[in-house]
Amino acid sequence: MKLLVLRFSSIGDIVLTSPVLRCAKEQLKDAEIHFATKSAFADLVRYNPHVSKVHELGNDIGELISRLKQERFDAVIDLHHNLRTARIKRALGMPAHSFPKLNIEKWLLVNLRIDRMPRMHIVDRYMSTVAHFSVKNDNKGLELYLPAEREVPISSLPASHQAGYTALAIGAAHATKRLPQHRFIELARLIEGPIVLIGGKEDQPVARAIGDAVGGRVFDATGKHDILGSASLIKQSRSVIAHDSGAMHIACAFGKPEVSVWGNTVPLFGMGPYQPLHTDRAIISEVEGLSCRPCSKIGHDRCPKGHFRCMEKQDLRRIAELAKP
Repeated sequence: MKLLVLRFSSIGDIVLTSPVLRCAKEQLKDAEIHFATKSAFADLVRYNPHVSKVHELGNDIGELISRLKQERFDAVIDLHHNLRTARIKRALGMPAHSFPKLNIEKWLLVNLRIDRMPRMHIVDRYMSTVAHFSVKNDNKGLELYLPAEREVPISSLPASHQAGYTALAIGAAHATKRLPQHRFIELARLIEGPIVLIGGKEDQPVARAIGDAVGGRVFDATGKHDILGSASLIKQSRSVIAHDSGAMHIACAFGKPEVSVWGNTVPLFGMGPYQPLHTDRAIISEVEGLSCRPCSKIGHDRCPKGHFRCMEKQDLRRIAELAKP
């Protein structure tokens, strides 16, 4: 059976598809699994042994569709479920199975505080797309494969960090998912031992401020590595602190002890840290009891209320304590 899996973005969402890829490959006889995603994220599945071929989406979805038509798939597994994937499914004209996005339920929770969200992780919603093939979740969790040549050598870190460190992933797609700079500085001061800051180039100003305030215990790796390089630093850490972000899901893929810090979004959306074999390693920090939360299913550039209590009231001492290896 030849399957096409669709998930164009982003980092965490793609890592969360890995149980579907593994279970389908292992449980379906002669399964050949192809994966279509944006070129920027292709490395997240390129080295996965369960994936036979990666189809990269550039700027022209029509060109991608032309390439996909040549493959003659038996079915499409749509783990993105948007207008672009709908266009692909129509063009290929074959059986397709899409995961439930629950947009109505999320809207009700955000806007009316009506909770109709199922107590189901998005991994299990993804798995529902292959249930009719009798493929079941093996509950082994997430995976991310790094080839040796893409690993960041531990020797490239300062000697003080080579015996172990806490990975502090400071990035997130939206400001209301991130601790503000002054709270990051407070948290870094509370964390014991060496710290490696992980993020993109856009996170470098905050990283510099943390490093200037805390000193030599902090090694700034923001903007220095690609996705897999940053993943390698997470893999080699003793523990991880991250937001509701791709870094959180990467930490889960490597089974790292982690504390995820939640701002305007909530784990109730179904995208919390997923480590089914080691639930004790995936700890959530959130400010409960706020009537304004969640204020979005994704995030904002700034707190709509102006007080940002979901991050300002985070218990940083508890987070630092829980992140001890």
